[in-house]
Amino acid sequence: MNSSDNSRMMKMAEIQPFGENYRSSSSSASSPARRATSSNFYYLRNPGCSKNPISFEDSPDWDEPDIFSQLEEGGDSIRMAATSVSPTLSNINAGSIPSPPMLEGAGSMPIAGATLTWRNVSVTVKGKRPYSDRVVKRADGYAMPASTTVILGPARSGKTTLLKALSGRLHDHERMLGEVFVNGSRAPMPYGTYGYVSRGDKLIESLTVREMLQFSALVQLPCFYSGKKSAVDDAIEAMSLSEVANKVIGSNCHLDGLSPGERRCVSIARELVMRPQVLFIDEPLYRLDSVSTILVMANLKKLAKSGCTIIITMCHSSTEVFGLYDRICLISNGSVLFFGQNVNCLQLFAEAGFPCPIMQSPSDHFLRAVSTDFDRVVAIIRSILDGNESEYVEFSSVNMDTTCAIRTIETTYLVSSHCALIESLIESLTEQGGADIRSKGMVCDATRIAVLTWRSLVVRSRDWKYYWNRVFLHMILAFSIGTIFFNVGQSLSSVAVRVAAIFAFVSFNLLISVVGLPAVIREIKIFRHEESNGHSGPLVFLLGHLLASVPLLFFISVTSSFVVYFLVGLQKEFSLFMYFILNIFMCLLANEGLMLLVSFICLEPKGAMGAMIFIHVLMMLVAGYLRVKHELPDPIWNHPLSDLAFNTYSIQGLLENEYIDAKFAVGQVREITGVQAVRGSYDISSSSNAKWGNLLILFLMAIGYRVLLLCLLHINWMKIIRAVKELWEKLMMMKSRRG
Repeated sequence: MNSSDNSRMMKMAEIQPFGENYRSSSSSASSPARRATSSNFYYLRNPGCSKNPISFEDSPDWDEPDIFSQLEEGGDSIRMAATSVSPTLSNINAGSIPSPPMLEGAGSMPIAGATLTWRNVSVTVKGKRPYSDRVVKRADGYAMPASTTVILGPARSGKTTLLKALSGRLHDHERMLGEVFVNGSRAPMPYGTYGYVSRGDKLIESLTVREMLQFSALVQLPCFYSGKKSAVDDAIEAMSLSEVANKVIGSNCHLDGLSPGERRCVSIARELVMRPQVLFIDEPLYRLDSVSTILVMANLKKLAKSGCTIIITMCHSSTEVFGLYDRICLISNGSVLFFGQNVNCLQLFAEAGFPCPIMQSPSDHFLRAVSTDFDRVVAIIRSILDGNESEYVEFSSVNMDTTCAIRTIETTYLVSSHCALIESLIESLTEQGGADIRSKGMVCDATRIAVLTWRSLVVRSRDWKYYWNRVFLHMILAFSIGTIFFNVGQSLSSVAVRVAAIFAFVSFNLLISVVGLPAVIREIKIFRHEESNGHSGPLVFLLGHLLASVPLLFFISVTSSFVVYFLVGLQKEFSLFMYFILNIFMCLLANEGLMLLVSFICLEPKGAMGAMIFIHVLMMLVAGYLRVKHELPDPIWNHPLSDLAFNTYSIQGLLENEYIDAKFAVGQVREITGVQAVRGSYDISSSSNAKWGNLLILFLMAIGYRVLLLCLLHINWMKIIRAVKELWEKLMMMKSRRG
């Protein structure tokens, strides 16, 4: 047994105490002997029949002990005094705030949590049809320090939208109605007081876990904050990543990367560096296996017991994971069907006539009852059996249409005393309030630019798949062109061959750069994630990417130019050789800006690569070599395509650099200038400063593409796309009416 297996067994041993209380009441129902000692609830003996009476011994008490929190100076620690008295409605009206108790030794990173309450929260989406514009409808609930609140629901039920509404991350086309309070205040949570973990893992695979968190700490925590190292260590400890702290996140050469569960823990730990008081997580168990699922939830439970307020969304979970929830917000079709403790949810379903069968996961039972997709599944299975009902196997105890089941559960919840208790508790928490949460401050842009530049340099130095393969391909291309056009000579008859060599070197050099598009797209995705959490900005990203690109592009320019220049046999003069290098460097820099722009628009490697190849082929056609530039037809090919092709100016500059001062003998008494000799195959200027003008145009293009991308990053691109789409739909509708 290796060390990783030993570590998993140790972590699984830590999980058992968390779910023990739940298993004693729910999982033990499969044993009749143990079922008699349960004091919480009983399942029906015949769960397939919803008409049988439901028997309970003692209904579950509202078991959330009182908590008093006093923030120390600095706001990074919390002192808690918990009572074991179960509050009644009179206790709630008296002002006691319930919260789960702390687990002894739960974590080494004490966090000052915050109480979050929301009332009548609805979310409308612009552009939806009138009867479905509300994705979330009048949701009520609360989340408290040292506890985990789970928004449970089937796909497309509105749980992610509700999570974004509570965290203040709705898009411009989404509008929230209702009230969200943080410690009794309606003010939005300031920067650094909350963290948001999206569904997908946006991680840099070339870095180790510790390096990833260190760079996150540098761009999140203020410059004057001295506890950055301890914040990283605490985040690693909180998510049980100590054994893989120095391991590369993704697979690198022959080294294996992290497992999906460990990657998910890294995504959460990245937000813990700031020590947020409230942590929002969208689908923490997304695409995880059963073992990784339990490990991630155990770490979240341990984190919650350190004082953090955790709100997560969930599609389904096993029985063991269900026992780790503190409270559930069950949602379907945008409506909240239940809010409260998991045991109370089991009781509510039993009272509504849908008790959870023995040996079935409660969350699966809940989702089966409220998911309309199961109706289609049943219809498909019945159609396959073709009337042979004897072969049909019931896979749920909910023998009712889903719409009716949802209506029954919602009605049962709204008329129950539990719903009134929740409303009174929300009112009490809102009125009582708490301490104001404050931000630690933000990092200055200069520091972020320096950190992102250094991080990009580290990533590029390790990423053989994209960056070093790109260098290798540029060298192979330069060697191939240099040997094909080897030492063509300085005579007049060799001018056309030299022009062809320069055209091939510039054009195919740009075409090979397309292999770096996946890496550029990956950087843009990382930037979008960091921007959404306030850790970066458009100008910071562009300047950091530009500074990190300069060493790689300059290295490619020097090495490839050195091979081609001397193998082809161009003029052996140092100033001309330096201009050749500078011209290729500016051309690659402009091409990198175009790649950024295309990658931002497409965000899909195949689509972006196809678009870039198409653009470069067009640039080759209008560059003035296959046909002289002034002979290209207007208004498209000559103006504006030829004017927008930056390899046009690169080739012109290189030819002017090589031939403006050159002279060729024609016969014994006559000679012509290099410009006259070249004009037979390419049109260049006779001015001695023309090559510097072309270099300036390349520089302006390199800057212009990035400025254009900066404007697009500030403009709501999706809003423009939606506006164009709505206009197109209206035009199609008008056309159909006329037809």
